Amino acid sequence: MRQAVQCRRVMAAKFCFLLLTVAAAATVVVVVDAGDAAVEFAYDGFGGAGLSLDGMAAVTPAGLLLLTNDTNMASSQRNDSSMSKGHAFHPDPVHFHRPAMSSFSTTFVFAIVSEFLDLSTSGFAFLVSPTTDLSTAMPQQYLGMFNGTDNGDARNRVVAVEFDTVRNPEFGDINNNHVGVDVNSLNSSAAAPAGYYDDDAGGAFRNLSLISREPMQVWVDYEAGNTEITVAMAQARRPRPKRPLLQTKLNLSAVIADTAYVGFSSASSIVLVKHYVLGWSFRLGGGDAPPLDYAKLPKLPRIGPKPRSKALTVALPIATTAAVLAAVAVAFVLLRRRRRYAELREDWEVEFGPHRFAYKDLYDATGGFKDKRLLGAGGFGRVYKGVLPGSRTEIAVKKVSHESRQGMKEFVAEVVSIGRLRHRNLVQLLGYCRRKGELLLVYDYMPNASLDKHLHYHDKPVLDWARRLHIIRGVAAGLLYMHEDWEKVVIHRDIKASNVLLDAEMNGRLGDFGLARLYDHGADPHTTHVVGTMGYLAPELVRTGRATTLSDVFAFGAFVLEVVCGRRPVEEEEDDEEETGGAATGRFVLVDWVLGHWREGSIAGAVDARLGSEYDDAEADMVLRLGLACLHPSPAARPSMRQVTQYLDGSAPLPEELPATMYATFNAFEGVGKYQPLFESWYVCRPASTTATMSVAAMSDIALSGGR
Repeated sequence: MRQAVQCRRVMAAKFCFLLLTVAAAATVVVVVDAGDAAVEFAYDGFGGAGLSLDGMAAVTPAGLLLLTNDTNMASSQRNDSSMSKGHAFHPDPVHFHRPAMSSFSTTFVFAIVSEFLDLSTSGFAFLVSPTTDLSTAMPQQYLGMFNGTDNGDARNRVVAVEFDTVRNPEFGDINNNHVGVDVNSLNSSAAAPAGYYDDDAGGAFRNLSLISREPMQVWVDYEAGNTEITVAMAQARRPRPKRPLLQTKLNLSAVIADTAYVGFSSASSIVLVKHYVLGWSFRLGGGDAPPLDYAKLPKLPRIGPKPRSKALTVALPIATTAAVLAAVAVAFVLLRRRRRYAELREDWEVEFGPHRFAYKDLYDATGGFKDKRLLGAGGFGRVYKGVLPGSRTEIAVKKVSHESRQGMKEFVAEVVSIGRLRHRNLVQLLGYCRRKGELLLVYDYMPNASLDKHLHYHDKPVLDWARRLHIIRGVAAGLLYMHEDWEKVVIHRDIKASNVLLDAEMNGRLGDFGLARLYDHGADPHTTHVVGTMGYLAPELVRTGRATTLSDVFAFGAFVLEVVCGRRPVEEEEDDEEETGGAATGRFVLVDWVLGHWREGSIAGAVDARLGSEYDDAEADMVLRLGLACLHPSPAARPSMRQVTQYLDGSAPLPEELPATMYATFNAFEGVGKYQPLFESWYVCRPASTTATMSVAAMSDIALSGGR
């Protein structure tokens, strides 16, 4: 291998020094600035380029820059945010102010290769950053550039062009296949669907799928004179379109630092995606970036099987005959195997194909659904931990029984729709599988189990106050997204501590959407069977059978009191075993207990005694009163989830009169003997225990009925 590196210094006397590096088929050209001279570099492949890399970023033996590659990532690495993102920067800083802000131009060829043709992670970005240390940035929707705290902070001094393949409503994304210009924030200053204006077709717009697995070229130019940035793209080897995809006014002189680094950032998620950069060039000081030599760019790895050769075409009939004869010999083995992995498929399920898992994959992932993989069991089924073969993705598989086929198509359609929910405080529903008499729901795996285990089992450390409040805020944010911010209204119908799971960073994520219902914004929810868990059912739900967002708010209120007080909404109390033999003689109702503390002027006394004095009195007072407000017997008096999140983050004060109004209403209900029987009706719905869900036999009548 011969090596040469070309460096050019353009000075007043036009003095140059040239150093050129050739590594395999890749050419690296670097032009170093001197004073006010231009700066440019070109990478026709990245072998021997010496880029500054971190996280998952690496250069392949073929010379491809691979930003993310979590195919073989271990579980411990997947939970490590530093290993879930990748950065690649040109090793030398660039002086953008000479002394005024300079124009710059860059072009690069990239390809996004996803395991699934219609599903991807959150994309990647070209960026200009004052530092190469982005260790505090988060993966997934943050693209490895920002986090939930500094997103939008002017002190970031970061300019980026993002190529995003997931629509994140929290950032105002226009769709799940777009290009955006970002300044210190993932809320893009300008954005457009990915594509180009075809000069050969009179300027007609052509859509491009960022996850098409095909290489594409991007051109980004900033003109300092008129403070304008333009972005264009097209398939690789096509000329640059005359009309840019994006063109917007942005004064970057106060954004980009005097000395900054240029490069790429990306991040991974549960979907296995590889982000490749094949070539890259850059120029500072006016003029276009150096053109890339397509003949020298490294080739993408082959995807899928090799093309069939002519020899194979001739040999195929012979091989087919041999295969048929061999199949006869092993027919008995195959029959047994087929019965073991038999699935129930119907014609209407074709449209849900990408969201359906093969039963064999789930069987192998869970080790045959062995008890040692069992995470938990409830009234609706058993949950197993699994690791998908090949991708090594950790999953949780919930098995529930179903006998009736009535309403199954509608149920599966809702499962697939709910699988499109994307929020950091919701457990991702990945898909489903069906067998005769059995339905399997596949979720993202949460390593720290359910919040219920941390609140009510003494083998876990006591959750501190800050963590409890963080979990409450997270669940509230997830419910706000379901109720108001997604394309449809999603009613969870089973909010409780055991359905809130904790990820590796102990963030609360609302899961188990087996009872959830969807309807359009502005539409009225239909009456259905009563489902849920005792202590979380709203009074009007028991009376009318109509689940609404406000019945979810009621359940959230019970959940809030449970987290703060460390006690279940309804508990059986036992007297001394010598007197009663350990039999339950009373019933503890958490909301009555908290109201009693409030009546005595010491509502903070209801806080979990295991916390001692290690909590904020003002926060505890506010959160407990908010829980009572959500538990108001009258739906119209309860706050919406948007109001709840505003109260929790302090952007709006919680009205002081809410508890008083609620207490008066509670007295009114108790005075006429109407409120207390509601707890009795909960016992009819949940006869097994105070925390059990409805029986498996009831699932077909509820989840799969026409009212579903």
